[in-house]
Amino acid sequence: MNFRTPAPAIVAGSPTTHRTGNRLRKLAGGLALLALAPLAAAAPLPPLDAAREGVTVSGLSSGAFMAVQFQIAHSRTVKGAGIVAGGPYDCAEGKIGRALANCMAPTKEAPPPTVARQRQAVDAAARAGRIDPPEHLRQHRVWLFSGGQDRTVHPPVVDALYAFYADLLPAGAIRHERLTEAGHAMISVDDRQANACATSDTPFINRCREFDAAGQLLAHLLGPLQPKARAADGDLLAFDQREFAGGRAIDASLADEAYAYVPKACRTGGCRIHVAFHGCRQSVQDIGRRFIEGAGYNAWADSNRLIVLYPQIAPRKGPALGSWKIVMNPKGCWDWWGYTGDDYATREAPQIKAVRGMIERLQGERGGKP
Repeated sequence: MNFRTPAPAIVAGSPTTHRTGNRLRKLAGGLALLALAPLAAAAPLPPLDAAREGVTVSGLSSGAFMAVQFQIAHSRTVKGAGIVAGGPYDCAEGKIGRALANCMAPTKEAPPPTVARQRQAVDAAARAGRIDPPEHLRQHRVWLFSGGQDRTVHPPVVDALYAFYADLLPAGAIRHERLTEAGHAMISVDDRQANACATSDTPFINRCREFDAAGQLLAHLLGPLQPKARAADGDLLAFDQREFAGGRAIDASLADEAYAYVPKACRTGGCRIHVAFHGCRQSVQDIGRRFIEGAGYNAWADSNRLIVLYPQIAPRKGPALGSWKIVMNPKGCWDWWGYTGDDYATREAPQIKAVRGMIERLQGERGGKP
């Protein structure tokens, strides 16, 4: 940032020279401090007396893996999940090699986990008290999507997750949409500059004719919806995400700010909550508010009394200002392979705890202390 300040007239050797020089030095010092100071923090997330029941989650790619983790860790609270190009719970088992192979581009030698292996992982976490009892999952609804042209998270990975849910849920509670021409992206009709259907590139929002992934998954998870609003006209709130981190937000690769979309009808309380997890390279730092405004949730939220929470990741390339931890998350992904620690898929995971805290804040009584 460049500051240009008109210099006052100074006469060499005059009595005012020293005083003016001091004032200029003070001014320069003040401007330097201003330039180095962090931007003012966003306002706290307000309590909105949201409904305690009916919380749902969804996400794309790393956000889809996180949606699965959050759903299973908090199966008492969550009642359904929408999974766009995501895979099984704890698929990576804390290993980046497994994440890249078995969980994204599986082969015969490195297949995605079987149903038995998935059940084993869930049951072991439950026995250790690290997630809610898995019997709560039997009351959930699940919507899955895979694109036939997806070369990032291959369709067999989504198929493996579908097999897990199909072994657990009644047929009517689970739906798997497959679009042969779709790439790796959120499929939306709301982004005016969306990529072509088969694309797998930034901002990872594609147009595939009139396919509306957000509308379809919300209808399946929540039941019949009111017609979509013509345009989103609720309040998009930027809020300070740091207070939910339980420490330095950057240590968990969490951004300082996150967002919540609040329809006007939700100002008086009673609305349900949906959490939308962005994918890798989809945070506000990467693409601005393209995912928040273009993924397709907000207009549906307006007409169906739904608050949409958009938590945010901050990309990390090792060291970061204000953090003593070395975190490798250069693409700004949610943690589904363990870069934040061994608890990444449990209730004790820093990212999962943070989002849980945001939900509880939204459920707080209006007018109460944030």
